[in-house]
Amino acid sequence: MSFPTHIVAAGGFVEDGEGNILLVKTRDGGWVYPGGQVEVGENLMDALVREVKEESGIDTKVSYLVGIYSNTGIFKWYDGVTDVPTQVIFDFVCKPVGGELAVSEETTESRWVAKDKVLDFIEHPAIRTRYQAYLDFNGEINYKEYVTKPEFQLKHETYISK
Repeated sequence: MSFPTHIVAAGGFVEDGEGNILLVKTRDGGWVYPGGQVEVGENLMDALVREVKEESGIDTKVSYLVGIYSNTGIFKWYDGVTDVPTQVIFDFVCKPVGGELAVSEETTESRWVAKDKVLDFIEHPAIRTRYQAYLDFNGEINYKEYVTKPEFQLKHETYISK
């Protein structure tokens, strides 16, 4: 498998209006909020809506941007051979507009979790860091640079404001 020099991805904090966040359990990485890579020729928002639907069965509308992240570490894909390049990730708040909870080739479970209980599910340090940034969102876009391998390291963080 070959990758571009940068992977562009998006994550969605899907809020159900009752204080719950949509989580999916991935086959490889445990519990996360849904999201994934932007495909060739696809725009960022469409990619996020597609990824949420594919991973959870829920249709969404993207509301607003809360964070931009750079994973500047290069590491091996799950196959142990392929290099995964630098990733640029955009996290958005989304609203559900239809669909029903489901699973996919990438996920084994999907569920709504109380916003204050989400960190009880998420173990991956980068996903935890990004979720905490969502919880702390104050209107300024959060920017963080980190590496995830061989271990998580937060390298830089700042805010982007008007």
